[in-house]
Amino acid sequence: MEYSLFCHPLHALSVSPVKKKLGLLFIMLLLWVYMLYSCVGYCATMPPSLVMDNSKNIQDIGYLGKTEAESGRADVVMSKLLSRPQSSWTDLESDYDEPTVRRAPRGFSKNDVDADRAEEWDGGRGGDQRVSALSSFSNGSGSQKLPQAIIIGVKKGGTRALLEFLRVHPDIRAVGAEPHFFDRNYDNGLDWYRDLMPKTLEGQITMEKTPSYFVTREAPARIYAMSRDTKLIVVVRDPVTRAISDYTQTLSKKPDIPTFESLTFKNRTTGLIDTSWSAIQIGIYAKHLDNWLQFFPMGQILFVSGERLISDPAGELGRVQDFLGLKRIITDKHFYFNQTKGFPCLKKAEGSSKPHCLGKTKGRTHPNIHPEVVQRLRDFYRPFNMKFYQMTGHNFGWD
Repeated sequence: MEYSLFCHPLHALSVSPVKKKLGLLFIMLLLWVYMLYSCVGYCATMPPSLVMDNSKNIQDIGYLGKTEAESGRADVVMSKLLSRPQSSWTDLESDYDEPTVRRAPRGFSKNDVDADRAEEWDGGRGGDQRVSALSSFSNGSGSQKLPQAIIIGVKKGGTRALLEFLRVHPDIRAVGAEPHFFDRNYDNGLDWYRDLMPKTLEGQITMEKTPSYFVTREAPARIYAMSRDTKLIVVVRDPVTRAISDYTQTLSKKPDIPTFESLTFKNRTTGLIDTSWSAIQIGIYAKHLDNWLQFFPMGQILFVSGERLISDPAGELGRVQDFLGLKRIITDKHFYFNQTKGFPCLKKAEGSSKPHCLGKTKGRTHPNIHPEVVQRLRDFYRPFNMKFYQMTGHNFGWD
């Protein structure tokens, strides 16, 4: 009798197999409802339609006036630059390979941006361009923020490679296309700019890259007005090699352009360099940096070596991760060197289980340039390079 009385309460507390199954099914139903809710929330908060616009030319660059530059007063200079329209300067090599963003007609979506960006990678849309399920789920529950870090330059320096390498990091979320907000689309406003950004969770960093910012006079003041704490990254490369690469890109699109030599010199006999040609002007890094230092301290600007990004990608990515305050997750194990292309590739790109390299628009074979022309350019850039080394405290070894 005692045994029976003792066992009866225990039996009452036990749960039958049927109840266990019902409980499990109920929990699964709740999970599915939550996931459906997240997906609906994501769709409802998708940014405005986007489309690529590769037809726009880079606008001229220019510098602060002498009086403004000497004053060193960021607030005075900023008030002038924020209201100043961007100058309309175009040049032969101004067409970018990179996809850019503008307002789009109905029928386009953010997926169209990624579709164009996929052309930058071998293997097209498959592989790297598919966002992982985890990233999509994060997008549904995150929020869009203005970028805390921006790759501001330089054109043909290695900015696309750096951005794609950084996207491997789980705490970095970046928009694929170049927004060109602080040079071409500033009148659209910060809300438009924010709508371009991917959703991020707490602790993740939002990034974008537009190389023309570094040589755009108004960009420093505008970024400072958005947030004075923005971290800036500049990928720099031997200015002579960069200029030849710039010309090579234009030549691939416009085979009938003048020769590199004829564009380089104002007067071939005297050897006077034509600094009005943007392929030459972009490489005067010290002059452009002066403009940025009117608004941002050197500690907020990281200079990445384009050469070391090829020879030691993990080392340069380590510096970038440290600069962004992130754990060093991207290491040697993520890269392999592609002998055919001549630069490193990802063993496992974002959202893919396959190795991928940047596409055919990257790593073009440069035309043969006469050694005398190359030497004259090196002589021209040498004093500017020395000044740049002093300003950054780093010798990039271009001379």
